Amino acid sequence: MCGIVGYIGTRPALPILIRGLRSLEYRGYDSAGVATPGTDGLRIVKASGRLDRLIERVEQTVDDTATIGIAHTRWATHGPPTEANAHPHADCSGAVAVVHNGIIENFSELKLWLEKSGHRFVSETDTEVLAHLIEEYHENDLSASVRAALRHLRGTYGLAVMHAAHPREIVVARLGSPIVIGIGTGETLVASDPSALVGTTRNVMYLDDGEMARLDASGVQVTTLQAAPVEKALQEIQWTEKEIEKGGFAHYMLKEMHEQPETVRSALRGRLASDGGVTLGAFSDLRAALKDMRRIQIIACGSAYYASLVGAQMIERLARIPVSVDLASEYRYREPVMPSRTALLAVSQSGETADTLAALRLAKNAGLMTMGIVNAVGSTIAREVDAGIYNHAGPEIGVASTKAFVSQLSVFLVFALALGRERGLPPDEAERIAKALELLPMQIERVLRSRDQVAEWASQLSEKRHVMYLGRTLHYPIALEGALKLKEVSYLHAEGYASGEMKHGPIAMVEAGFPVVALAPHDAVFEKVKNNLEEVRARGAKTFAVTTPEGLRTLGRAADNALEIPTTHPLVQPILSVIPLQMLAYETAVAKGLDVDKPRNLAKSVTVE
Repeated sequence: MCGIVGYIGTRPALPILIRGLRSLEYRGYDSAGVATPGTDGLRIVKASGRLDRLIERVEQTVDDTATIGIAHTRWATHGPPTEANAHPHADCSGAVAVVHNGIIENFSELKLWLEKSGHRFVSETDTEVLAHLIEEYHENDLSASVRAALRHLRGTYGLAVMHAAHPREIVVARLGSPIVIGIGTGETLVASDPSALVGTTRNVMYLDDGEMARLDASGVQVTTLQAAPVEKALQEIQWTEKEIEKGGFAHYMLKEMHEQPETVRSALRGRLASDGGVTLGAFSDLRAALKDMRRIQIIACGSAYYASLVGAQMIERLARIPVSVDLASEYRYREPVMPSRTALLAVSQSGETADTLAALRLAKNAGLMTMGIVNAVGSTIAREVDAGIYNHAGPEIGVASTKAFVSQLSVFLVFALALGRERGLPPDEAERIAKALELLPMQIERVLRSRDQVAEWASQLSEKRHVMYLGRTLHYPIALEGALKLKEVSYLHAEGYASGEMKHGPIAMVEAGFPVVALAPHDAVFEKVKNNLEEVRARGAKTFAVTTPEGLRTLGRAADNALEIPTTHPLVQPILSVIPLQMLAYETAVAKGLDVDKPRNLAKSVTVE
């Protein structure tokens, strides 16, 4: 959610810190700040609003020769997005600077205790108590002071700390919020997301929960919160700085939509043969357990949840295994039944989604076999599951997920095929699906060329206040995803419904000019969706349909507007169908003059509840 960057080395720190913050802007924020050594302690500069405001202040007030510093972008949680509430936060003397992601649940009681001890608070945030706790316990060892402070906390944190009395070190710690450390030549970095490090180093290590580290220019020493040494292996970030640039596109979202043909190729590469054979190396040791499995529980949030609703149908159709799908935030608290011979599958683009991670750990503690579909290599979920599949979508910078969603659907289908082959799926059916997936990248490219038509739809929707999306079976979750995309970037109220539920309430919303977008490929339920369109059109709705060539010929007057997409295998069709809905959300936001890549109130990775 919020973003952390820190640097210690021989080069000026500020340009590296600012570049790191720039790379984290996509995560969402409403204030920013930086701390570096000054002539009489630490110098902290903060600003509300966009990063450019901070940069203006930094250029006016900060000595740019400092070779150590920490910086932060904040999404307001405790207290509004004011300069006082921005990070870094200091103690009473100004000797301590703290940047923090997460939530300190018991900050109110800690604040009362510290105030009675004479500490003076200047913000409304939970984070400030950390700075005062470190001040309270500080003697000569910064790591020991941080360790003592953390013993009082209840909640989650990823944090970085500087102290004026220790001008050549940064202390970091993690519990429930990501921290990644970058190792360069004569320099060490820290960030909450590896994208902030790519421009400086690609050699990283990831802290696990309950670990902390002391950073200096020569390297890093990792320990537990109990001061026991921890050996950490270095990993290499697999993508380059070029991959997190816009590459000539107006927005990251537009760029990432156009990367989707390659996204599908990457998801399939080395895994799927043209005859339908599937190779998933990570699952080789679990092959017997997978074959004996009686049930799968899938947990996810947001777009990953909608991808999972599609994936559940893919698995049930091909492998004939009962599958349930839960919002991870609900699964945690509803006392779920976890019978034996059940596997839990966690789906998360970032691999750090707080609710999904907590639900995963609940299942692990219950003894379930755990699996994951994750895009971020080295992420916490990827490290904690028994076996997993990487999306290989590359970095997704746009807050509204596009290529990660498509890669999740692609990986789900490959996984469903693998299970199906183990459980008697006819080889000819597997081959048909494999051939359809081989054609999918070219078909996506064809749909992306429909931008002008989609933009014309967007010009109509941009003047509306409400939009309804309809779909059935595999396309019901795609309707949900299409509505979510429109809400996220255009701020129009949109809802997705299963078409068969229209008469159970939603049709009451329909009036003259009310826009209804239907997913209507010519499949087994085409006639039913067509009837739904007729029903809403008879009540004055303005109808839009995403359909296939045969559907286009037979929709007739049911659709005022129709966009044609290629016909493919029924299980592949929803992957194609979502592309126009992504484009429609994007073009509607553009037509309204909105900042597509920085939608209000949203963050790319939700690492707190």
